[in-house]
Amino acid sequence: MKSRIIFVLILIVGVLFDLKAQIEPHFSQYYMHPLWLNPALTGAINGDYRVSVIHRNQWNGITNAFSTIGVSADFATNKNLNFGANFLQQSAGDAGYKYLNGQASISYSGIRFGKEGFKTVTFALQGGLLNRRFDFSKLRGGSQYRDYFGYDPGRDNGGDFNSDARYASTILDMGAGMAYYDGDPDKTVNFFGGFSAAHITQPKDNLFSTSTDVKLPVRYALHGGARVILDDRSSIVPNMVLLRQSTNTEFMLGGYYQITATDNLDLMAGVNYRFKDALYPYLGLNFNNFIVGFSYDVNTSQLGKATSGANSYEFSLMYSNKKGSDKGYFKCPRF
Repeated sequence: MKSRIIFVLILIVGVLFDLKAQIEPHFSQYYMHPLWLNPALTGAINGDYRVSVIHRNQWNGITNAFSTIGVSADFATNKNLNFGANFLQQSAGDAGYKYLNGQASISYSGIRFGKEGFKTVTFALQGGLLNRRFDFSKLRGGSQYRDYFGYDPGRDNGGDFNSDARYASTILDMGAGMAYYDGDPDKTVNFFGGFSAAHITQPKDNLFSTSTDVKLPVRYALHGGARVILDDRSSIVPNMVLLRQSTNTEFMLGGYYQITATDNLDLMAGVNYRFKDALYPYLGLNFNNFIVGFSYDVNTSQLGKATSGANSYEFSLMYSNKKGSDKGYFKCPRF
């Protein structure tokens, strides 16, 4: 029976680390959770500080939903040093899988060039803890089903997992990144982009193995895009992100359209495509200092063809205290 539960575990892990659709917990609205994407986005704000919250519910129609919450906060200083903190938690599956990552970041934004120094290059470091665990007491084994009586939770599930320390792991997690953005308010096209690497120390991955040869692979992220001003009321922002971890690759491409409805309200609508996985439309609004977003992933992979419950949705909320003098200045996309 223990081997049967291990088989269930392998299936769970296979879903968690699907080679095409998902590398690690993350979001479709990746720029609404900026410090996870790239710590060099710390302090890339049209203002003094920024706080964001995002929630993702994934595959609720198939099994116990993957529920992921991200919270980040960062602030800029006038000394070219910017600081932030980032938290991400995911729970999923019948085995009580929990993923919790908390990190602090610091970025340096003192490299400026071009007209009035609007072009900026930032470098950043990030560090914190990564905790992952399973609660195998929540699994049901065949030995818990009695003839004529059905499921009996009082009987042993056939596996002694709770005392096995390999299934609860806390490791030191480090990352680094760099980013570029052109904030010239007089331009009609402003480019931005960056590169980051997570798990750069490749810590020992002791969740499933006690071997010192098993290490958490580095996760690389390449992202970029441009803001293109169409007229005095509207713009488009094409963007992309490429994630690579070990042999797993994920590529997303798309953009959004933004129009000014009133002096205090911008409306946004767009669509992105995660290759070999999902198409996701996006709706958002920017009211005063708040940005609210909603996206819905329509699965296009083999999983989506096999079941009608493979879709996902996200809600996001961001607040930043924009400076009046920064009107028109572009640092970071909102999507």
